[in-house]
Amino acid sequence: QVQLEESGGGLVQAGDSLRLSCVASGPTSSSYTMGWFRQAPGKDREFVAAINRNIGRIDYADSVKGRFTISRDNAKNTVSLQMNSLKPEDTAVYYCAVDRDITIIAGRWVVEFDYWGQGTQVTVSS
Repeated sequence: QVQLEESGGGLVQAGDSLRLSCVASGPTSSSYTMGWFRQAPGKDREFVAAINRNIGRIDYADSVKGRFTISRDNAKNTVSLQMNSLKPEDTAVYYCAVDRDITIIAGRWVVEFDYWGQGTQVTVSS
């Protein structure tokens, strides 16, 4: 079973930056998609970003485009999320996740995470 461990969360002010990191262990593969989703109190889970170098795809939620950057090191089984210009609405628990399948429907990349870590809290004060 894939295991994921996040780090890098914290309390920052609006406009600040944070970098989240995640290391995967277990039966990992460079063919897996790695990414992040978040969940704020009382809200549904929200996709944030995903990356799969094997198929040359990177995707972001509209709410973070231009502010967040996802990167990956397949040799180290790590994925990172650089978050700039943070806003109070970015406050949530952020989860690192893996999608073992590659699903493309009508040219659209569909990411469905099936493993995730314990999460790391990101709090952005106004």
